Order: sequence, then C-alpha cells, then structure tokens
Amino acid sequence: QVQLVESGGGLVQPGGSLRLSCAASGSIFSINVMGWYRQAPGNQRELVASITSGGSTNYADSVKGRFAISRDNAKNTVYLQMNSLKPEETAVYFCNCNARVRMGENRISSRYTDYWGQGTQVTVSS
Repeated sequence: QVQLVESGGGLVQPGGSLRLSCAASGSIFSINVMGWYRQAPGNQRELVASITSGGSTNYADSVKGRFAISRDNAKNTVYLQMNSLKPEETAVYFCNCNARVRMGENRISSRYTDYWGQGTQVTVSS
C-alpha cells in the first residue's frame, strides 16, 4: 500500500502564497505521475497540476503562471508552490500518486494504481 501525507495548507489572504508538500511512503515499487487536485464544496474534484517522473509538468489553465509543481524522486515527495492565491481557490487540496506497489517480496502489482492523500485545507480569505 501507499500512504500519502500532505502538509502546508492553511489560511492565507488573497494574493498570498502557500507551499504544499506530499510525501509518499509504503510498499512502493515505482511512481509514474504525481499530482495535486482540489475540490471545493459542491464542485467536482479537478486537476491542478501534475508532474511525471521525468519532470514533465501539466497545469490547469487557471493556475498557469502562478503555481509551480515539482518533485524529489529520491524522497518520493511532490510540492506545489501556489502564488497570488484567489478566494475562489479555497478548497481541499489532494495529493495523488500513480504507482506500482510491492505485493510481496517477489511480486509487483501488474498496473499503476491511483493513491490519494487525505487532503489539506487551503482557505483564501481576507
């Protein structure tokens, strides 16, 4: 199994910044894509940003130029630097990890599976 622990959320004023971190641990064999999603009350969960193991990034149009995703493969950790935050970006932010896991000492899962963190609350308000 994979456990994802997010940190860095909190209350920030409009225009402020936060840096989210997510560390993956457990019986990980390999990680493909890691990403950040967010979900506001009454809304669908949406992709904010993702990054491949090779460092290729993808961003939602609404955050381009303001957010930056990065990862440390050695630490199985992904980060999201969020700048110029807007009130409408208040949401629970979830870390996602697409990974293959060790199912025993001699077996590895046959496919990549999505794992999710518990989420961290980001509130942008004055």
